[in-house]
Amino acid sequence: MSGRARLAVCAAVATLCAAGALLPLVEPISWLIQAAVLLALVTGVGAAARRVPLAGPLIIGVQLLVGVMLLTLLFTPAEAILGLLPGPDALSEFGRLVETGVRDVGRYATPAPVTPGIRLLLIAGVLVIGLFVDALAVTYRSAAPAGLPLLALYSVAAGLSQGGAGWLRFLIAAAGYLLLLLAEGRDRLSQWGRVFRGDAGADRPDRAGGFAALGGPSLAPVRTGRRIGALVLGIALVVPALLPSLGGGLFGTSGSGSGPGGGGGTISAVNPLVSLQDSLNQPEDREVLNYRTTATDTRDLYLRIVALDQFDGTTWKPSERTVTDVPERLPDPPGLSPTVDLTRVNTSVSTAEWYTQNWLPLPYPASEVDISGRWRFEPKGHTLVGDRGQNTHGLQYQVESLQVRPTSRQLAASPAPPADLLREYTEVPRSLPPVVRSTARRVTRGAPTTYAKAVKLQDWFALNGGFSYNTQVRAGSGSEAIARFLRQKEGFCVHFSFSMAAMARTLGIPARVAVGFTPGTKKPDGTTSVGLRDAHAWPELYFQGIGWTRFEPTPSRGSIPDYAYPDTPDTRDPGSPAAPEPSRSTAPSDGPSARPSCGPDERRSGSGSACVSLHEESGTRPPDDGSFPWTIVAMAPAVPLVLLLPVGPLLWRRRIRAIRLAAPDGDPTAGTLAAWRELLDTAWDFGILPDESLTPRKAAARLIRLGDLQPEPAAAARRVAAAVEQVLYAPHPQPVSGLAPDVQQVRAGLRAGASRGPRIRAQLAPRSAARLRWAWSARCSALLLRCRTSRPVAAARRALAALRPGPRRA
Repeated sequence: MSGRARLAVCAAVATLCAAGALLPLVEPISWLIQAAVLLALVTGVGAAARRVPLAGPLIIGVQLLVGVMLLTLLFTPAEAILGLLPGPDALSEFGRLVETGVRDVGRYATPAPVTPGIRLLLIAGVLVIGLFVDALAVTYRSAAPAGLPLLALYSVAAGLSQGGAGWLRFLIAAAGYLLLLLAEGRDRLSQWGRVFRGDAGADRPDRAGGFAALGGPSLAPVRTGRRIGALVLGIALVVPALLPSLGGGLFGTSGSGSGPGGGGGTISAVNPLVSLQDSLNQPEDREVLNYRTTATDTRDLYLRIVALDQFDGTTWKPSERTVTDVPERLPDPPGLSPTVDLTRVNTSVSTAEWYTQNWLPLPYPASEVDISGRWRFEPKGHTLVGDRGQNTHGLQYQVESLQVRPTSRQLAASPAPPADLLREYTEVPRSLPPVVRSTARRVTRGAPTTYAKAVKLQDWFALNGGFSYNTQVRAGSGSEAIARFLRQKEGFCVHFSFSMAAMARTLGIPARVAVGFTPGTKKPDGTTSVGLRDAHAWPELYFQGIGWTRFEPTPSRGSIPDYAYPDTPDTRDPGSPAAPEPSRSTAPSDGPSARPSCGPDERRSGSGSACVSLHEESGTRPPDDGSFPWTIVAMAPAVPLVLLLPVGPLLWRRRIRAIRLAAPDGDPTAGTLAAWRELLDTAWDFGILPDESLTPRKAAARLIRLGDLQPEPAAAARRVAAAVEQVLYAPHPQPVSGLAPDVQQVRAGLRAGASRGPRIRAQLAPRSAARLRWAWSARCSALLLRCRTSRPVAAARRALAALRPGPRRA
């Protein structure tokens, strides 16, 4: 094989290696085999034309003509002249296929099916790139610039693939390019003739067909090129891992920060559609994170990751925003009025070791975040994002957030939002199909207020519009995908939230889409577990005086907020029957179901809007076996015990507090440490989890900050911490008096700063009562161990061992 023929084969191989990065985008992969066959034919035609020989432009023209004929034979043989030559009908069919392919790209999520239009775009694209590479590397003998079209092909694949094209596909594409460079170098070297060294010796043929001097390497330049190529590949793989990056996470979000922790920089992210769908379809619901919270009702405690506020007709995505250092107190959310009912909630979150999301899951709106690492704050979305590779891998952090509880009357009376906000968040692309706007107007006809329109949209999707929840639906997130979803009425949370937000914008309501997690599932130990299947997307609509407000249009997912229940029937169409009111779940949903509010003996009615008892539907009642009176008699002795159980933690806590704060008997160290333990447990009762890794001074500062203590209680907490440090670290500890009043003063300060719910919880169900359970568990374990090692048990074991038949002796 001649040098040019070898170079042409390497050019085709390099093109196919780069095209391999497109494989994750579509399925099946049969298109790549067809592209390889067509590319081989075009490459062969070029090799034959060079042997004629023809001028460079004529060679490229012949290859281009053959490529068009091959595409015509493959895609439009019925419309072509003699099935091979493209005529007007064939060109018209090509235009239709290209238009269909572009539309299918926006319609389907990856991996997309290989429709005729997508197949044409893929194969034609590979042929065009292959023709460019062949022309540069072979016809004009300049292999280095041929890397530009290869890079363009790989970049398209990497940009569209979830989390990039992957290191393996990068290696394959890079290896193809290096192979092309080495082939060109070998071809050039073969034209140099004999290579001489300074030392004498007999010449001997080498594998390249040339000659090398005795005692020297046969292909030193080529071997040096291999070493350089390997070094460059290594640098290309290692350097990106060391550069500042905000790469992909659970929902495919990515961004780029600037500077090592400065005050500026920007952040951007891409569409989370595909990763969210993959998370919901996982066979195993792996735990992403778990948390403890002071919230008495966690139904509204959605953990928000990122807000998608830009809709360009292809997808919803976050706008590029400026990020800053995380302030000690986060700014108040936009548009929130002091007249709205608020509750401050403290939440302690622990993320899984495998979870590497760059956006931090937070209850919205967060007012303070206690976290270590390189995190930045994005003010518009009120989110935290990692900088320089920082992610959520095995994190523990505390969040103080606001539970905003507006009433339906406050929402209905909301004034118009600011003009700039209204203009930004009601923008819709020109490509939005008219059916989206007309459907929104039809659904909300007769609604007198913006709030009433929002409720009607939500109820139409979640209750009475005939929609069904299905995570297996293949659909994109563009304008055509929304229109298709409105026709098919089947999808999952992304489709419901995207569609409601787009329809709200057409009605002049500022809207965006939030991505994150539903509240999760409560565990017996008091924590709440959030898994992959809790991944969710929901629309947020803006109301002046309340701010960004969550709605829940997805049936069987999450919970409809209280403020979505209007106080008056003004959201119904005149003359239409009252719409069935959605029922709320009493606990977070642990996975998709018919509706989270239906019990085990209930099912959805035919309209899907209410739960129907199975006994009512069949006209029967549960069987009565006559055991009811006997059950009462059997349970009567347990009634006093059941009545005492709720006050058990309260009584135990009071007794422990009295013991700890009593005057020590000749042991000042024990008394000081007991007072410190009581101080930490008191803070725990009010939702501030103890952190044993902190020094007493740091722990007191953290308690003062999270508990929002006034100067007097704060000074008391510092005095107790100073006393603990004195007895622990001083060479000669001195007794400290007055710690019990200081602890009581801190307790009073925490109680004054807490809202009504946490105060009642700290009094009746203190969290530190968990120590009682731990103590009983330790005692039971010690008792079992003592029983197993006691003499009677040991003697019984020996007796049983003696009774067992042993091996028979011959």
